[in-house]
Amino acid sequence: MRKLFLLLTLTAFPSFMGQAKTLDARASYLWSSDKNQAMASLSVAPTYNTRASLVARYVKDMQDYSFGRLKDPIYSVYLPLIFQLELLDIELTPFYYFKHNADNPAYQDAYAYGGTFALTMLMENDQVNDIYTRARLGATYAHQQGTLFTKDAAPENTDYAQVAYFLQLSYSMFQTYRLEATGAAFQYPDGITGVTAFRGVLNQQDLVALQTLDITRDLRKYALGGRFVRMWAESGSTLYIGYSFTENYTADPDHSFIIGNSFPLVKNVFFDMAYNHIETPSHKNKRDIFYLGFGTSF
Repeated sequence: MRKLFLLLTLTAFPSFMGQAKTLDARASYLWSSDKNQAMASLSVAPTYNTRASLVARYVKDMQDYSFGRLKDPIYSVYLPLIFQLELLDIELTPFYYFKHNADNPAYQDAYAYGGTFALTMLMENDQVNDIYTRARLGATYAHQQGTLFTKDAAPENTDYAQVAYFLQLSYSMFQTYRLEATGAAFQYPDGITGVTAFRGVLNQQDLVALQTLDITRDLRKYALGGRFVRMWAESGSTLYIGYSFTENYTADPDHSFIIGNSFPLVKNVFFDMAYNHIETPSHKNKRDIFYLGFGTSF
């Protein structure tokens, strides 16, 4: 099943490339004291109302978990597809994590796959005053192979499923300001009672992207977040600040504060940089994350 999933993901994009009307390329690098991440993506528009992307991610995770470290790099790929209708966008994003070898014989090799389905609806369309309201409603399913840790049992090598449901609202005014809000809830069909950790490769941000740059493998319960964006339409620059709160099953809750700035360097080339501070309510666990990104259009 997972091999078929990967095959469909990697063979679909070349067919879109052959019909591309436009091509966008992006690259980014993220670093903190315990994780490094590099991403690269290509995005094409094979038709006027269709956009397809291919995203590749590399992560080096140096965090000390209760079960030890994930010593080898983690690789994953994504294929976001967006179909734009008059008042509705349909989004489908399958993703796949390549097998990560376990260095401890007690644990099995880990991999993951899944997909996001979302609908973005235009709720308010005031073209006279440039006021727009959009709602994005969706769900993500993910399947992992790894090792499950519980309070009253020995570690179990098993498959584990997750589902996330989310609602995101966006309100923009005068091409100058934008307010965003996100809420998400997480479900575990294979059970979550007594679970203390799961040794897997899935970044929980793939289920729902919140106002954080963090790469986390802690199993979430619910999350709330918001962002304020100041836009300068004449220059194409933006300044944004964001906040999110996440309640976890397998870790302390955390607060995330993010600030970033994107702006054009030259024609059709932009630069994005951001800083993210994360801490738990008790201030026991503090993390600082830095991000740089570049993009260009052809």
